[in-house]
Amino acid sequence: MGSRLLLAIFWLLHWLPLPLLAGLGRGVGWLLYGLAASRRAIATRNVELCLPHLPAAQRRALVREHFEWLGRSIVERGLLWYASPDRLRRLIRVEGDVSLAERSERPVMWLVPHFMALDVAGAATQLFQRQQVASIYQEQSDPVMDAAIRRGRLRFNQGEVFPRSDSAKPLIRAIRKGWAFFNLPDMDFGERDAAFVPFFGVPAATLLAPSRMARALDMVVQPVVAEMLPRGAGYRVRFLDPWTDFPSDDPLADTAAMNRWIESEIRRNPAQYLWVHKRFKTRPAGEPSLY
Repeated sequence: MGSRLLLAIFWLLHWLPLPLLAGLGRGVGWLLYGLAASRRAIATRNVELCLPHLPAAQRRALVREHFEWLGRSIVERGLLWYASPDRLRRLIRVEGDVSLAERSERPVMWLVPHFMALDVAGAATQLFQRQQVASIYQEQSDPVMDAAIRRGRLRFNQGEVFPRSDSAKPLIRAIRKGWAFFNLPDMDFGERDAAFVPFFGVPAATLLAPSRMARALDMVVQPVVAEMLPRGAGYRVRFLDPWTDFPSDDPLADTAAMNRWIESEIRRNPAQYLWVHKRFKTRPAGEPSLY
């Protein structure tokens, strides 16, 4: 399917009521569970590694449910990209101090783990507060889809999303100007600038940058978690209390604490975490692949 046709479908679907769109997304998730064998295997392995205490049948059910949320996250992308600001404000329930970045004398780093409603959190930072926002994204090889992602993530804010492959200097300049930083801290990008830090007890290549950047730029760190509500009832985005003990002078200890916090949020809502990502792809020297 061409990217322009896919974007046209997203645009058409965004007119549907959210409960109907959610049902369609769950159907897409069922198809993906059956057809995307490699992603299903990754999710199954991740859940096995991270939640080994669950019985095998419960882990399988969790993976099936995860694909339903994954299908919804794909189908509802058009809603975030094309729906009116008023409609999105009605659908997104914000909890906590969303306007901290506007008032803070220090720049704010939002730590946002990869839950299915990640892009809803991005929309909330634009719709419910006025501070300019910077973020990093994975540049797409398809220029049409790359442009669509950039437009979708910047449609309500005059900030910027910087390709991960670029230098960090433009991002640092933006933060020094007072922009908030929407930071996604929980993916495996290899060993560069990372350390093997426990994630559910399994060593995981984890970027040390959140701690190091927060310390170097004197940032306030505020965790943010987004979730999709059942049956198309909308979304919830929780802006949690800023961390008072992060960063410290020990980036490794900070990163371990960050992973423990992410673990606690996953236990709260396990099916909506991004299990299809190879979180343990990079291994310490001499260790075999876990996939």
